[in-house]
Amino acid sequence: MANNFLTTIRSLKLIEGCKAAQIYAFTAAGAGASTSGTGDGGGGSGGKQPPPPPPRSLSVQSGSLCYPHAPSTSGSFVPDSPLPFGLPVAAALEPALDACLRPVDHVEELAASFRRMSSAEGEDEDLCDVFLEQLALFHALGDARLLRRTLRAARVHATDPHRRVVLAAWLRFERREDEFDPTPPPLAPCTTTTPLLECPRAAVFAGESPGVDPVCPCRRPPPPPPTPPTPRFSRSTSSADQMGDEDGDEETNDLWFIIGEEEVACERSCIAALSKPLSTLLYGGFAEAQRDRIDFSRDGITPRGMRAVAAYSRHGRLDDFPPDTILEVLAFSNKFCCDGLKDACDNKLANMVSGVDDALSLIDLGLEEAAHLLVATCLQAFLRELPKSLSNPDVARLLCSPEGRERLDIAGNASFALYYFLSYVAMEEDIRSNTTVMLLERLCECAELPWQKQLALHQLGCVMLERGEFKDAQGWFEDAIAEGHMYSLAGVARAKYKRGHKYSAYKMMNSIMGDYEPAGWMYQERSLYCVGKEKMADLRIATELDPTLSYPYKYRAVALLEEDKLESAVEEISKVLAFKMVTDCLELRAWFYLALEDYESAVRDVRAILTLDPSYMMFHGKMHGEQLIEILRAHVQQWDMADCWMQLYDRWSEVDDIGSLAVVQQMLTREPGNSSLRFRQSLLLLRLNCQKAAMRSLRFARNSSAHEHERLVYEGWILYDTGHREEALAKAEQSIKIQRSFEAFFLQAYALGDANLDTESALSVVQLLEQANSCASDNLRKGQAYNNMGSIYVDCDLLDEAAECYNIALNIKHTRAHQGLARVHYLKNRKKAAYGEMSQLIKVAKNSASAYEKRSEYGEREEAKSDLNMATFLDPTRTYPYRYRAAVLMDENKEDEAIGELSQAIAFKTDLQLLHLRAAFFDSMGDSTSALRDCEAALCLDPTHGDTLDLYSKAATKAEPRS
Repeated sequence: MANNFLTTIRSLKLIEGCKAAQIYAFTAAGAGASTSGTGDGGGGSGGKQPPPPPPRSLSVQSGSLCYPHAPSTSGSFVPDSPLPFGLPVAAALEPALDACLRPVDHVEELAASFRRMSSAEGEDEDLCDVFLEQLALFHALGDARLLRRTLRAARVHATDPHRRVVLAAWLRFERREDEFDPTPPPLAPCTTTTPLLECPRAAVFAGESPGVDPVCPCRRPPPPPPTPPTPRFSRSTSSADQMGDEDGDEETNDLWFIIGEEEVACERSCIAALSKPLSTLLYGGFAEAQRDRIDFSRDGITPRGMRAVAAYSRHGRLDDFPPDTILEVLAFSNKFCCDGLKDACDNKLANMVSGVDDALSLIDLGLEEAAHLLVATCLQAFLRELPKSLSNPDVARLLCSPEGRERLDIAGNASFALYYFLSYVAMEEDIRSNTTVMLLERLCECAELPWQKQLALHQLGCVMLERGEFKDAQGWFEDAIAEGHMYSLAGVARAKYKRGHKYSAYKMMNSIMGDYEPAGWMYQERSLYCVGKEKMADLRIATELDPTLSYPYKYRAVALLEEDKLESAVEEISKVLAFKMVTDCLELRAWFYLALEDYESAVRDVRAILTLDPSYMMFHGKMHGEQLIEILRAHVQQWDMADCWMQLYDRWSEVDDIGSLAVVQQMLTREPGNSSLRFRQSLLLLRLNCQKAAMRSLRFARNSSAHEHERLVYEGWILYDTGHREEALAKAEQSIKIQRSFEAFFLQAYALGDANLDTESALSVVQLLEQANSCASDNLRKGQAYNNMGSIYVDCDLLDEAAECYNIALNIKHTRAHQGLARVHYLKNRKKAAYGEMSQLIKVAKNSASAYEKRSEYGEREEAKSDLNMATFLDPTRTYPYRYRAAVLMDENKEDEAIGELSQAIAFKTDLQLLHLRAAFFDSMGDSTSALRDCEAALCLDPTHGDTLDLYSKAATKAEPRS
């Protein structure tokens, strides 16, 4: 019956679209159900031809673009069916198109960027531009830590308040998941753990030399009041008399400004000292120089404003005046060219901005009066409220319109960096919106350097492609190519394909593959424009060249589904999920399980999706994951909390991280306020390299804590994970003072152990872990503690004690302890026993790539090579197997093969260690030019890497000078 059901589904071939990264089209479900067509779609008859799919669109997720297909819904929806929207269709899938810089030769481009960084040394403004370029290059690598490090470097070298404001806000935006409070006021004073580079006051008011004062301005004592201006002229008193007057407390009034019915008393010499025009007015050849009363009724200032000017002229301060008065004084200072007074007004008004409302009320006046600090502070309030602030029409009008950009430019607050950040946020929020288009147009207007033009034009092409404006998209991509961005050829080909010129698109991809070294993305793109065996051959080569591309796996999996090879389809899509947690791949596998009627596995994958993205919508954005789980309730076994704990133990011991995530998510649906479960969820997400989701779960754990000592522990982990080790230790100690707990002692031990410790200090960490195990906890956590104790004992060369700890951990199902015990066997010269220990881990663990890699250390050469080949098959992103194989080939004097092995990995994973090793190989072969290039590329990734710096110096002395 199931086969008949699937046959009926497939026979309908009604294509459905999807949103976000849910990139599959489906045949309509409805076995035995009557269907009726809507729009131009087909109905329930299998004899009707399916409607053609409309233009496909582009969406963004995690910085890359993918093509979901969003045709109008047709066919039936079966609400209680496990397949309410049918099955995927291979022909409707399309791969991602990166909306970032993607050089054809990324190693050479990184090397060139390093050379630009070296030549700009000492020029902070130029260095800031170089680091922004590196940020654009690194987006294609997908390394969040590398991106953050580059953003910090750009912020350090930002010389003006505007760039500091933009980059500080960008850093804060990228770290938003790490905050205790997810929505702090935009300009709130820093906490003790806020990075200095993100401080709002440091961004606006810091000096031009970054790093001079390491103290956050929010925690710095207020500066002494400035000295008043020195009078330039005196009409009748001697210098000695003036000095005597300055020493006294009485004010001298020898000039009155008449404003309406009021007179404002001033001191002529103090007013004259404010600017050259006022000095000329009061002491030059004008009639006012002979008067002691001057009419200022028509000069646009009120008596109160003039009293503020007088007070500043005597004391150099603008104390206790409201904003409207300061704004009057600002206008006065511009009219009479009073630079010092203008700076004081600018500074005072900037300090009055506390949020978006204040910024909106002051930004227009700041722009009119060219008050740079005030405008920068208002801009900062908008940027620190992104993306929410872009929904405010007044903010959007200023930031998105050409007129707004011109006004900001006049005030010194428009730049490529600003619109790069704004367009980045807008594309992440909604790539199709008019706001995104307008911001990218402003980005193009600000682009001056070649890389800036390439990026802006390419991104505009991507957005137009997403909006279905294919002719415009093609034009923008062609402009990007003209600026030197060859990856945009893929965009031109895609746009031509959408316009019906499939053969032209195919020829274009053939051309680029003939002109440049073929890459995985080239074969992937060309596969769109061919069919049958040629398409499958291109996809196979794409995977060989770049196994991290997910589209080939997805296409092959759906193609197998259409051939009724469901188990093979699951196996194919599981290959990518073994090393890459991607929600759309999990969703696809869930559909396969639904087709197999393996509802338990389907629910597991849906729960894992909801852990990564709680708002994820299944089936073309038509159904929330929780709703699908509810539909499947009748098909899966229901567990109470005790059952869930047993299931969690089993999956944890099997090293089944996705299964463990699913169980924890199910437990949280029953107990959403359980902070301990949230914490475990964050640990699993960290293990799966899902940093942002992990920090979100950890913050939820902190916010849902019912007890103070628990909250302190979770705050400590947040601090530790964001680089605040000492503050984390302080939180652990506070928690222990309130109540001894496993997690508090474990945090303390973990933070203390994160250092190079002598034996005595290391053993004190063991004592902390023993105290942790003396507190109430479950065996999952205690097993981790015993495992950590074993690692410390190994470091202290106490192997018997280490073995005892590992065995205890194994007895309570902490399977990863096999790896530690294998290490103990190896150190005791029991290599065969070590190999056997790792073999036991491989038998049990569902995620076993790291186990194969580790076992390779304990086998003979052929066994090691076999294990490393398996590790690469399971997880091609692991770099050690490539380095090992390359080293073996070099030992065998197979130099070209060794270089080829490393180059194969570098082509899809630009890794520091791989580049360093290849540079060393080139150097040993006498190819100093290639060695120098690889060193430069590696140093672009990490300019402080000591071994590469040494090799770079060596290679630089041998290489021929570059032209």
